[in-house]
Amino acid sequence: MKIHEYQAKALLAQYHVPVPRGEVVFSVEEARAAAEKIGGSVVVKAQIHAGGRGKGGGVKVAANATEAADIAKKMLGMTLVTHQTGPEGRVVERLLVEETLPISRELYLGIVLDRVQGKPIFMASAAGGMEIEEVAAKTPELILKEALEDGGLAQFQARKLAFGMGIPGPSTNAAVAAMTALAKAYTATDASLAEINPFILTQDGKVYALDAKINFDDNALFRHKDLLELRDTNEEDPLEVEASKFGLNYIKLDGTVGCMVNGAGLAMATMDIIKYAGGSPANFLDVGGGANAEQVKNALRILLADKNVRAVLINIFGGILRCDTLANGVVAAARDLKISVPIVVRMEGTNVEQGRQILLDSGFNFTVGTDMRDAAERVVKLAAR
Repeated sequence: MKIHEYQAKALLAQYHVPVPRGEVVFSVEEARAAAEKIGGSVVVKAQIHAGGRGKGGGVKVAANATEAADIAKKMLGMTLVTHQTGPEGRVVERLLVEETLPISRELYLGIVLDRVQGKPIFMASAAGGMEIEEVAAKTPELILKEALEDGGLAQFQARKLAFGMGIPGPSTNAAVAAMTALAKAYTATDASLAEINPFILTQDGKVYALDAKINFDDNALFRHKDLLELRDTNEEDPLEVEASKFGLNYIKLDGTVGCMVNGAGLAMATMDIIKYAGGSPANFLDVGGGANAEQVKNALRILLADKNVRAVLINIFGGILRCDTLANGVVAAARDLKISVPIVVRMEGTNVEQGRQILLDSGFNFTVGTDMRDAAERVVKLAAR
């Protein structure tokens, strides 16, 4: 789950990470009032779940409250296109009005899970204000790393990173405190990503999180009911939101073959074999291991809501989700939803023969593949018609 910058900063502030003074606003008058309250020049920042907002025209500096209101009038309701939104962009519905600060240096701080080491890794770099992927590709030596042991960043590790980034002595203690606080926030909230870019040093020696990004592990949100309230479904794909209501995982892609699977590994293999057969997946929907007939029906309904889908491949390995349960769900969906696109089914596992028989006796023109390759080749041909 992603949250907005202003929400991430409010959360980091609870753990004593220094952040600039600012307010989220939803109207021009609120922007004017926030700027007057802060006083002096302010920065007006569009709040969407995507990076690169500045390059897309979503971050502007205003000299006073009147100018802030003028900027807000132009930003609110605009479609902001960045390298992370895709060409369709995102509509700006809220802004962050924030104090400007006398920046001396821009640094980078971030924490992600290193799956090889099986530990969260704290990354720091003197090359702040840039895309960290670009830094990693061109100058990987500028990225310093420390593994978090027992969920925290030790003082000696934070000092090592501070010295490595060239933070001057008078600012070291403040930087160390901010880094250890960031690590604490990451662990306490079950985050999958916590990033401050840029982490700035001001001309008077203070440190601030000038920008912030936090993503949370969906699987741990049952422990954080308060964080669920931060979710902005307007920033998510409507079909992904709809799928989540039924405990389904949906990912939108750009091809013509809809994919229903159970399990992430099978999803990856299914998309690969569709590509191998000359097609392109339009989406994939993971019904999980314990889906029932009603969930299967809703899964098909969501898949077919994508207008690009010209054929559907249902690729299921029957374990907890028995093949006969799947087949009953598919038949019910075909009957109730009046499905017109061709459906290819490949199933193996528990009650597979019963499942195949249910499909054959249904009266619908389902195509049953003998194996994954056969099913993929059939669905690609059907999608091309």
